[in-house]
Amino acid sequence: MDSATVGRATAWGTAVLLALLAAPAHAAPQDPAPDLTGLRGVLRTATQQGAPGAAARIDDHGTVSKAVTGLADRSTRRTLATTDRFRIGSVTKIFSAVVLLQLADEKKLKLDTSVNRHLPGLLPDDRITVRHVLSHRSGLHDYTNDMFARTVPGFEAVRSKVFTYRQLVDRSLRKPRTTAPGGPYAYSNTNFVIAGLLIEKLTGNPVGVEYQNRIIAPLKLTDTFYVHPGTRIPGRHARGYLTPDTAGSALVDATEQTASWAQSAGAVISGARDLNVFLSALLRGELTSAAQLKQMRTWVPAGSGQAYGLGLRRRDLSCGVSVYGHTGAVQGFYTYAFTSTDGGRSLAAFVNTSNNGKVHTTMLGTLKSAFCGKSAKARRGFAVGEQPEAEALR
Repeated sequence: MDSATVGRATAWGTAVLLALLAAPAHAAPQDPAPDLTGLRGVLRTATQQGAPGAAARIDDHGTVSKAVTGLADRSTRRTLATTDRFRIGSVTKIFSAVVLLQLADEKKLKLDTSVNRHLPGLLPDDRITVRHVLSHRSGLHDYTNDMFARTVPGFEAVRSKVFTYRQLVDRSLRKPRTTAPGGPYAYSNTNFVIAGLLIEKLTGNPVGVEYQNRIIAPLKLTDTFYVHPGTRIPGRHARGYLTPDTAGSALVDATEQTASWAQSAGAVISGARDLNVFLSALLRGELTSAAQLKQMRTWVPAGSGQAYGLGLRRRDLSCGVSVYGHTGAVQGFYTYAFTSTDGGRSLAAFVNTSNNGKVHTTMLGTLKSAFCGKSAKARRGFAVGEQPEAEALR
């Protein structure tokens, strides 16, 4: 109500307004407190199912809660810590999307222009736009499906390789497209390889430089790195263990790798605190304009209980709460990184294993514990319409 409207209020309306102002103030409803007991239970279950270690950190309006269990290193028996760094897999996609949306703010990019306008001849269809790429609606085949059809042999074949972006795109283009441009959501790492190409073409810099200058340095993310094509995780970190396809086979230490098969789709290294700072800043509007954040949060259906924007996933939990972020799966690690609508409460949870469907499913329970509180039921199961997505290096 503006001042002119107030000035024209009738005597009756004014009386009602005064009565309301005189009434006792009531605090706004608060989200339920995180269920830390439940969170610890989820992490213990993950280690019982084969993860060497599991950890989670919640940043909730200035209050920090941590839970951790198991090992960071199976050889030395060092225990895991929430301060250990790890590979975040496809949470990287949010970093890539933010850079492109900043470039849109700078008028260097339009979301609804053809990718081929900026990268002439790259794709066989001029109708594929930047928006299609960022929302997984390009229809481009996910090259990782074939690359990792056999988990350990696929990984060992690329562990030390260095790919160009165009080599990865070419792998995708050998296969038929899955949908027409602008069709239904169909997750494909190829899309965010193209995002990396766009970033480098529009800025003249490697993606790592743009991540550093636009996100890492401004937010003071001290545990976040893009080391490609280096193979080591800097500083104190969890070692990551890949589960072979054959049941009962020994875990494979996958910590050291180029992650060149992923790059702008999944090669960032980070820590739990940094991920929470990053996602909170994003949802608070600190990294893009309000207009671009609105574009990022323009949703398309992406499976039961999920929707996808531009590099950002929305999960609708059974308690009625929606959270925003991404999952990450890269050899040796699973990550869940999500925040609330206002960025006030954020969760980063990770385990140091991958290719273990039970663990991946269990870790979805960290979201319920963090955002639904103790009211959440059946923490190891899921309501109808609430399921984790398939592995496929999400």
